[in-house]
Amino acid sequence: MRKLLLAAAMLGCYAAQAQQLTPTERKLVAAVRQRMPQTEKLLEQVVNVNSGTLNVQGVREVGTVFQKEFDALGFKTEWVAMPASMQRAGHLVAEHKGKKGKRLFLIGHLDTVFELDMPFTKFTRLNDSTATGQGVNDMKGGDVVILAALQALHANGLLREASITAYFTGDEERGGHGPEARADFVARAKQAQVALAFETAIDRHTVATARRGSSNWQLKTFGTAAHSSTIFKPTVGYGAIYEAARILNSFRETLGKEQYLTFNPGLILGGSEVNYDEAKAHGEVTGKTNIIAPTAAVAGDLRFLTEAQKEAARTRMRAIVAQNLAGTKAEITFADGLPGMPPTPGNQRLAALADQASRDLGFGPVVAGDPGARGAGDVSIVAQYLDCLDGLGAPGKGAHAPGETINTKEFPKLVERAALMIYRLTR
Repeated sequence: MRKLLLAAAMLGCYAAQAQQLTPTERKLVAAVRQRMPQTEKLLEQVVNVNSGTLNVQGVREVGTVFQKEFDALGFKTEWVAMPASMQRAGHLVAEHKGKKGKRLFLIGHLDTVFELDMPFTKFTRLNDSTATGQGVNDMKGGDVVILAALQALHANGLLREASITAYFTGDEERGGHGPEARADFVARAKQAQVALAFETAIDRHTVATARRGSSNWQLKTFGTAAHSSTIFKPTVGYGAIYEAARILNSFRETLGKEQYLTFNPGLILGGSEVNYDEAKAHGEVTGKTNIIAPTAAVAGDLRFLTEAQKEAARTRMRAIVAQNLAGTKAEITFADGLPGMPPTPGNQRLAALADQASRDLGFGPVVAGDPGARGAGDVSIVAQYLDCLDGLGAPGKGAHAPGETINTKEFPKLVERAALMIYRLTR
């Protein structure tokens, strides 16, 4: 009974706070609700197009759908092409010029992790509160949150003086290599004051003021090819696969308990002949049980909160790699990906804005979530230049896995919150 009374009191408090919305803000919220059927149709339309990063045609098709929506709002749209060697679709940019309020940089991405050779799942309603489909929350749902919020603002004439750039990258899940992959992204972000990123909302009470960065590593080990009956003998040694296993286990034992640090070996090959195509994330191997493997290869990622944490981890990993088993040798290389996004006072102020908007809407409080609960994201690339907030997208579970879902009952609330935040920032 006490819990019920407390819950009722909290609901009453939130309802009272919701009265803090101005008449204009109440019209804005009403526009979001009125347009929700069209919003959900837009989500279904883009989810039903495969846009795995390497499916250039599919990524462009999804981007073209969004481009038409931005054009209808009076945004100037364009595609930023990537070098042909990257085999990426490029990025969709939509700009609206204005002189009032903060200059906003809204971040989404068009691609998903689901490539063409993976089973395809269309948008499917599972019940009255859940739908599934490829990228439904990561992050086509987040892209639609952006557009639905802007459409509600436009319907009320609230975009006329706003300065907003929406940037939908085409390769967030598997970024193209080299600084040119995000050069335009960074340049446009530097012209803004606030970045709002719409990756999956863990729940509507949590946002991200910090995100971990991501980089890649490749391990290669070498041994002596010989008959399996001679393994462990001083003249032969342990072979490449045992050396790879030693290194991976030492990584786990030595670095596996550090806060915000993770390292995942996502692919491993070992045998008599190994061929690994990094661009396609595909490998082929041949070998026999009675032959000691002369070579092995492992590809993995490394996630961290700060650059200092990343560099310290790399130093320790190199030291482990150098302690070879008898008859083996090994080498490890690292490639930078997305930097970390440490928490800052400016980011926390944006979290406070989200909190106030949520309370005013009667949805309850919002807090900064655990950085360890998230991976890397495009927002981290620009975090050193402006205040940033992420996790403002669609609510759901199972991102990057078959059966990815969106909570269709919570979804409209996050669109309302996004619209209200954008409105208040651009006043």
